[in-house]
Amino acid sequence: MKTKNNTRRSPKRRRSVKKTKKRSYRIRNWREYNASLVQRGSVTLWIDQAVLAGWVNPQRTGRRGASNTYTDAAIVAALTLKVVYRLPLRATIGLLDSLLKLMRLEQLPVPHYSTLCRRQKILSVVVARPASGEAIHVVVDSTGCKIYGEGEWKVRQHGISKRRTWRKLHLAVDEASGQIVGAVVTTNDVADSAVLLHLLEQVEEPIAQLSGDGSYDKRPCYDTLTKRQEEQARPLRVTIPPRKGARIWQHGNSQEERLARDENLRRMRQVGRAQWKEESGYHRRSLAETTMFRVKTIFGDKLSARGFEAQAAEAFIRCAALNTMTELGMPQSYAL
Repeated sequence: MKTKNNTRRSPKRRRSVKKTKKRSYRIRNWREYNASLVQRGSVTLWIDQAVLAGWVNPQRTGRRGASNTYTDAAIVAALTLKVVYRLPLRATIGLLDSLLKLMRLEQLPVPHYSTLCRRQKILSVVVARPASGEAIHVVVDSTGCKIYGEGEWKVRQHGISKRRTWRKLHLAVDEASGQIVGAVVTTNDVADSAVLLHLLEQVEEPIAQLSGDGSYDKRPCYDTLTKRQEEQARPLRVTIPPRKGARIWQHGNSQEERLARDENLRRMRQVGRAQWKEESGYHRRSLAETTMFRVKTIFGDKLSARGFEAQAAEAFIRCAALNTMTELGMPQSYAL
């Protein structure tokens, strides 16, 4: 039997919270940035003359069965229209057919939606970007992309569903330009630290600094960065914060070379975690999260493909399209 407690409780003390005024920013290149936003919707940006010239595959493969009618560039162009304008496969071929007719290219065939679906599984997508040739600051992180399965409503009503899963998109981003320099798609049970090597293999330029969160505070990650530093024959600064409760891996009296991770931990103990992040430029890592926010805002947070290979190709096409948008122009802001 439940009874009402009539005891009077003392009112809770309110903690005084110091409110900081949010900084305001202004864009200095608004005219150029506005033109780049308009250019993103141009169809000729995604289907250029080079793709149209190599639309049909003229050579036979020599293998058994019929050769592919369409080149990989044609399939990538069609799937790029699909992800940019958020269309299903059937609506994509309808848009593509109308565009070719408006461009007076009726002689070019339009791939069937089943062809796009089948070719997407075996498609090799290259995330193109302009190479700077100079040492860059790379920031790494990952995000989850929803895939086909039972919705969140059923999860809320009936508990966790066995079919509810997602794909992880791991990105390496150039801190200065915002371009995606490396991308890997895995299942949701793969740790971020396990794909760092595959991300760095896609970076052609020398790496001056690499920033990541505490999930990369693993020995294999530091071994990978040490090997990369030896290969590029120039210093590589590592700004990965050791996790709370971390200990020194190598004693200070050791004759071996100092570990970058231990030096970060020693400095963090001297000045504090917040001061270390300010000194090392760790806050620039948030640009990776900004890139992932742009991916989900522009293209959505779901992958429409059903198979893993097709889902990976769809994610890579999104990264390539985002690099194209970034190359058109980005806002240059300054604090007021």
